[in-house]
Amino acid sequence: MLSDNGLFSRDRVLQIAIPVGVVLAMHVAWYIVVRATNTPAYILPDPIMVLQALVKDWSILWPAFLVTTKITFLSLGLALIGGSAFAIFLVQSRWIELAFYPIAVVLQVTPIIAIAPLILIYAPTTEVALLVCAFLVAFFPILSNLVQGLKSVDHNHLNLFELYGANRLQTLWYLQIPAAQPYFMTGLKIGGGLSLIAAVVAEFSAGSSGVGSGLAFRLLEAQFRLNIPRLFAALFMLSALGVAIFALTSFISWLVLHRWHESSLKREN
Repeated sequence: MLSDNGLFSRDRVLQIAIPVGVVLAMHVAWYIVVRATNTPAYILPDPIMVLQALVKDWSILWPAFLVTTKITFLSLGLALIGGSAFAIFLVQSRWIELAFYPIAVVLQVTPIIAIAPLILIYAPTTEVALLVCAFLVAFFPILSNLVQGLKSVDHNHLNLFELYGANRLQTLWYLQIPAAQPYFMTGLKIGGGLSLIAAVVAEFSAGSSGVGSGLAFRLLEAQFRLNIPRLFAALFMLSALGVAIFALTSFISWLVLHRWHESSLKREN
């Protein structure tokens, strides 16, 4: 039986079942509309055709899916390390923040599609270029959220640490970093989705083909060949990867915060 608390509570089962039911209903409606209007497959295939294309072209789509997944998670990992380290560096001094934070802002507001060709020119390999592009997009949300969290520590707590003679490292480790966890988790969830988007945009810009091509190239290839069922199958795999990343980052956030932070505590009706 389902309990009222814990990971498999009734509320959590409903939170999963309701969206799944809505998605299934949308697919049924999609199938009915396509069949009722006799829409050609090269314009809009029905869900069964997309599923058939997914099975038929699995040997092509699956290796591309692994390439995109690898780029996405590597860039997210680098963004977590780089963003966290840079955020800790920035909050050490107001002058450091004033000097270096605008650089991160400039990198964020510059469209990645505009600088991707330059990165592709200067990077030693295409894979490195894709990693750099995805890293730049995922880096800033993690950085900005963690900086905000580190700066939002209660001043009374800071004064208490100072009163007890804690040094800067002790204050950072035992007070600022734990207090900034909700902000960091928000940045993690945003950065996870953006890393996938940036990886796809970078693959579009790279236009690389062959064994090492990702799902973005397979999507373009299907479009050029008017293989619309395969195009939808590639889109489905990209969407599934995005949902999996969001679910993973949300689960990590819940594991870290659910025992103490208000955002994850169970609310009474």
